Amino acid sequence: MPYTAPTTEQRFALDVIADLPGLAALPQYANASSDMVDAILAEAGKLAATVFAPLNMVGDRTHARLADGVVTLPPGFAEAYAKYVEGGWAGLGVAEVHGGQGLPFAVAVAVQEQLTSANMAFALCMMLSQGAIEALAAHASPELQARYLSKLVTGEWTGTMNLTEPTAGSDVGALKSRAEPNADGSWRIEGTKIYITWGEHDAAENIVHLVLARTPNSPAGTKGISLFLVPKLLPDGRRNDVTCIGLEHKLGIHASPTCTMRFGDNGQCIGWMVGNEGGGMRAMFTMMNNARVQVGLQGVAIAEAATQHALDYARQRVQSAKFGGGREPVRIIEHADVRRTIMTMKSLTEAARALVYLNAAAVDRAHTGDKAGQGLADLLTPISKSWATDIGVEVASLGVQVFGGMGYVEETGAAQYFRDARIAPIYEGTNGIQAMDLVGRKLSMDGGQHWKDLLGEVRATLSDLAEDEELKLIVPWLQDAADSAQTTSLWLAGHNNPDDIAAGATPYLRLMGLTIGGWLLAKQALASRSHPDAQFAAAKRTTARFFAEQLLPQVQALAASAMRGASLFYAIPEEGLAVA
Repeated sequence: MPYTAPTTEQRFALDVIADLPGLAALPQYANASSDMVDAILAEAGKLAATVFAPLNMVGDRTHARLADGVVTLPPGFAEAYAKYVEGGWAGLGVAEVHGGQGLPFAVAVAVQEQLTSANMAFALCMMLSQGAIEALAAHASPELQARYLSKLVTGEWTGTMNLTEPTAGSDVGALKSRAEPNADGSWRIEGTKIYITWGEHDAAENIVHLVLARTPNSPAGTKGISLFLVPKLLPDGRRNDVTCIGLEHKLGIHASPTCTMRFGDNGQCIGWMVGNEGGGMRAMFTMMNNARVQVGLQGVAIAEAATQHALDYARQRVQSAKFGGGREPVRIIEHADVRRTIMTMKSLTEAARALVYLNAAAVDRAHTGDKAGQGLADLLTPISKSWATDIGVEVASLGVQVFGGMGYVEETGAAQYFRDARIAPIYEGTNGIQAMDLVGRKLSMDGGQHWKDLLGEVRATLSDLAEDEELKLIVPWLQDAADSAQTTSLWLAGHNNPDDIAAGATPYLRLMGLTIGGWLLAKQALASRSHPDAQFAAAKRTTARFFAEQLLPQVQALAASAMRGASLFYAIPEEGLAVA
């Protein structure tokens, strides 16, 4: 399916929301000059459009295949991965000390968005490797870094994350995989991991698995878990005792091999500890937090692709006369309801992009030791992961609706976006778990200072909007959203009943996503006044107004839901929920 990288939109969001000039002024990101970022976005856009996108439907129809422990990717994927490696894209956001290009995570995120829009199933490989690089750079010994990190940074090898087991899904502390020490400092690993994304494939020679397991006499729960690096090929070139024993048959992302992995069937699976014994969850969370931002980005990417696809169809499809007048059929883009749908898709996509880019920039600032940046990154990560992935599903579903009956037919490709998008609210911690994390941990961090500061920034923008003749129309809607967000935050933070707090978690996260999204679109509308492209600027202002007037009113209803408590959830006895 055709794809065009939205480089003007991405660059504007990077400058206005991520404050790319401010990041480039920091010593760590001095390589992120304006010309460099422009060139990167342009070239990555070409790779996405000409190499990744043509394989999207091919992969969906052909699937990855397993035979005798060997996974074969759909035709063209291995060759496309070689072009990715040749271009040096894997090390984009990696520090120069580890062989990377030293660019901000925010820039790497923009590139990953392009690749994911073009081919989500394929781009998952790159996403997991980036998370593995992050974890090893932060926690591995110099010896392990020297042996494995450079090949991951070049992209010659790929990485995976191995947490989930048949009896340990969201409850990671229940895992049973074991690690026994060897005399030479290595460990023998034994266990089964499921849902391992890109756990086996034929695009790279070696795969570096990061595996959670228990050491002897370790305590129960997450405190007894350690992290191990387990390569597919050992340093001497021999095949490690690691095997893919199954591939999942999934709703979507068919080209992405989702593997069941067996470690140590013959008692000879060798691995090395990453970080300290018992520190596995801390080390793995470095990878998971990176991945959660990137999964939120998947929602943005699928929304962008689905919007492009639906808009192209709506501009060509002729059907019915306009409501209320005339007999001549018109292109469906001219019908008010279709235009409303397209505007909803466009505004949600741009708001979600701005949120994820803001999150990525906060991660960049946290890496420099900026405590405020760390606090903002902690607050935004569950919102980015959950709200943006919900938006991906919603926008992809709207895309099917624009196509009508043809959207339900696989040959148009609209349904693939919907199927591919549906996994994102589930993996890397379900969206319900992210909502619980937001209200249970992130809301109270540092006495609530981070959400208070964020809503303070929203209110500061109101005065700037009020001075603009057009944009002042946004003020009452954004004001009401900010007030509702503050009231709900205070209610949840001050409430003592855990069930009531948990009951309000999901509507609260969504209202925060909408409020922040509306604010970030308003910021872009203000900044667009100096943009050289008048049409782009006008669209930015209209999009911000549309979001405020058509979507922000949902915040008050969500706030009411979030503060109603849990009593009705349990009012019907469990047996009464079943069909009589």
